[in-house]
Amino acid sequence: MQILKSTPKQDGFYMPGEFEPHVGCWILWPERKDTWRLNAKPAQKVFAEVAITISKFEQVTVGVVNKEYLNARKMLPGNIRVVEISYNDAWVRDNGPLFIKNNRGEKRGVVWNFNAWGGIDSGLYYPWDQDSLVAEKILSIEKIDYYKPGIILEGGSIHVDGEGTLITTEECLLNKNRNPDLSKDEIEEILCEYLNIEKIIWLKRGVYNDETDGHVDNLCCFIKPGIILLTWTDDKNDPQYEISLNAFERLSRETDAKGRKFEIHKILQPKPLYLSKEEASGLTIGETSKLRLPGDRLSASYINFYISNKGIIMPKFNDHYDNLAKRKLKELLPDYKIYQIYTREILLGGGNIHCIVQQIPF
Repeated sequence: MQILKSTPKQDGFYMPGEFEPHVGCWILWPERKDTWRLNAKPAQKVFAEVAITISKFEQVTVGVVNKEYLNARKMLPGNIRVVEISYNDAWVRDNGPLFIKNNRGEKRGVVWNFNAWGGIDSGLYYPWDQDSLVAEKILSIEKIDYYKPGIILEGGSIHVDGEGTLITTEECLLNKNRNPDLSKDEIEEILCEYLNIEKIIWLKRGVYNDETDGHVDNLCCFIKPGIILLTWTDDKNDPQYEISLNAFERLSRETDAKGRKFEIHKILQPKPLYLSKEEASGLTIGETSKLRLPGDRLSASYINFYISNKGIIMPKFNDHYDNLAKRKLKELLPDYKIYQIYTREILLGGGNIHCIVQQIPF
């Protein structure tokens, strides 16, 4: 596949909303021992459950490193495609490509640079050399041409409505560990050119203690143009309260690219969750790994769900708020089937369902 020298905006391509129809999606198989405890065996069971559930609604491809191929193939049913591919860790939302389309349904990709959420000084591991190749490998397998903007960006750091509006956080995209030589205006210009965006809304921070430096996909998302879900707490003593309140106030003052005021729905977060001593002891931490300590607060959020074709696959935490979150989504999206999966094992690795899936639009 070829690297295109123009830009998506010049060529009439744009990034659709995740709630629009998909051809399918990609997932990468977990196996990294400093991210996933007990040789990743508990996480693999949950990844398999996520993949199998999504496959009820769309085609799923699971990328697997060589030594895990037979294990993954055994754990996944035949309707899921399993492809051997190298990578450093299983966060395809961030190390994979973003897919864009035009009004004729033709698809292309956007390949961003990747530095493991912060580079040598503050990233989560080193090296990330194989992660840097994942996006181009996926696009080669899918036979899709692509663009390379040349800046660091992870897919989880943005959400779009498919009609010209993008939401992100200053905490992530303006962080000096991403693109320190670029100004806010320069970053906006690149996003507008390569995702065909007309308006960018900047929130201040992401979910408290999110090790991705505040990815927006853990804080809020579009479920339709003009309609946003926002993680929330009523506990004014929780550090998340101020973060969510600031986001709510900013979104309330804004309009989208079409001039619409936002309809904002608050989704109460689960009670604070923490890494246990037993869970921490199951990790094999190396010299270049992020240190994960007992008592670390986990960045749990119901917003980190995946919208497939008429199906929503969302986290549950065995918490009182699980049912409230599910009922709210069913109220707002009555035509969707909603599945909740107990995803603590993904959360222990630093993310959740949305972080491990990358959709290909129809």
